[in-house]
Amino acid sequence: MSDPAPTRLGESLRGLADSGLATLQTRLELFSVELKEEKLRAGSFLFDTVLAALFVGFGIVFLLIFLTVLFWDSHRLLALGLATTVLLAAGVWAGTRAATRLRAGSRLFAASLAEIAQDRETLRPKE
Repeated sequence: MSDPAPTRLGESLRGLADSGLATLQTRLELFSVELKEEKLRAGSFLFDTVLAALFVGFGIVFLLIFLTVLFWDSHRLLALGLATTVLLAAGVWAGTRAATRLRAGSRLFAASLAEIAQDRETLRPKE
């Protein structure tokens, strides 16, 4: 008669390998999702930075026009002054928003690392 122990051992090893590969697949998918989120965050930061530079640039141009017209005519000052104020305020707003996002830092792979730590805790022997 054949011994069933090697068959059970082989099935156990296959099951263990399957579980390990399934866990690895899940973790790699989580890494992928987090990488996509980081890519979107970086793109958003870049957009805000470019927007801030654009508004501040336009604000400076309007400020120069404003100063030029200051000594030229009296009724165009209000329009140019308001345009300059609005553009500079928008530039400061966008720059502040970009700086806030930069200070917030990256959360790249935070969920994956937490899941791996939880997996390790689960696999540790209980005392």
